[in-house]
Amino acid sequence: MVAMLAVPYFWSKKDVSEVKRELKYLPENLENPHTRDLVNSFDQFFKSAMQGSRTPGAAVVIIKDTSILYMRGFGVKNARVGDSVDVNTVFRIGSLSKGFAGVLSGMLVEDGRFAWNDPVKKYYPDFKLSTQEHTDQATISHLLSHTTGMPYHTYSDLVEGGWTLRNISAKLHRVRPAAPVGKMYNYQNAVFSLIEEVIKSSTHQNYQDLVRKRIFEPAGMKNASLTYREILQTKDKAYPHDNLGGRMDITSKYYNTTAAGGINASIADMGKWMQVLLGNRNDIVTDATLDRVFAPIITTSNERRVFPHWAPMRDAYYALGWRVLDCGADTLIYHGGYVNGYRSELAFDRKEKVAICVLFNSPSPIASSCIPIFFDMYRFHSDNIKEWETTGKFKSALSYQSK
Repeated sequence: MVAMLAVPYFWSKKDVSEVKRELKYLPENLENPHTRDLVNSFDQFFKSAMQGSRTPGAAVVIIKDTSILYMRGFGVKNARVGDSVDVNTVFRIGSLSKGFAGVLSGMLVEDGRFAWNDPVKKYYPDFKLSTQEHTDQATISHLLSHTTGMPYHTYSDLVEGGWTLRNISAKLHRVRPAAPVGKMYNYQNAVFSLIEEVIKSSTHQNYQDLVRKRIFEPAGMKNASLTYREILQTKDKAYPHDNLGGRMDITSKYYNTTAAGGINASIADMGKWMQVLLGNRNDIVTDATLDRVFAPIITTSNERRVFPHWAPMRDAYYALGWRVLDCGADTLIYHGGYVNGYRSELAFDRKEKVAICVLFNSPSPIASSCIPIFFDMYRFHSDNIKEWETTGKFKSALSYQSK
């Protein structure tokens, strides 16, 4: 089942005016026939993939420059009821939340609230690792780049068990480090989320309030929220489902580590967030701050096997809440997320100013391939898109064929 919400090039004038009031950014580039071909190719791929899988529901948004090229809901919010997903349906976005933490931290660095290389303990005196040296050396940058030296997923089991972040933090000194500070990448949730304590101490405001004030509100992310209570109260929400499409309950897991995985958002919200990430909202965050947040800090080469569909990928890195994928001629900023039966994917090319986000209400098999396939399609069409924009001339092209 597909919710027919947005293949913009065939909208009526009435439809476009309604979207303009709601979304601010118009899909103006779709007068370009090659852009239409790109959108058509992806739409056909995604519809076919949805029909061939057990994925109950999904939503997609694609941005080029300042324009929405494509935004659409697919399938159902709840397999037991059958209500269609629309562009305002709220999903949990899991670890895509980490990108908000990185950008907000960059804004606060620019404000002079703290510096990237400040020790965590300067703002969170209760922070204590197994040795004094390790404690003293761990900085804010290390928290956000997963390079504190702590073992992989330290105490993520306690996060899932509902422990408070402060209670988890009080146990960190019992854990033997896996590496010296700054020398090894080991993905974290609890340790990453200690940025919330740094932000609270340095600004005298809690993390959730600052995300709302500094990002959600100015960006116009009207459906976005950060708590379990808020998603339960949201009427237009997607429910999680298992691998077989069976509906599950929404749980409170990871709302105790908001920075790591606690944000809820619709695909319309994520489109507005991608405008921020592409540098189109300098009233919210400067290009200099984005440059710093997206700068590679440590290689994650051992994770390349996790990205088999991202070809040609030369190497992978982690920045500040973001992955950086070196794909040869292209560099993609990327993150994925999984929480409580929801899957999410977001990637963008800063040079080409193109971005895509896909949200699922299940651990969909489409998730791992849909964004690499989109960028493969984009590379296929990009030269013709640019030539038409320069000359206004249509150049016939062969149909895209997936690899």
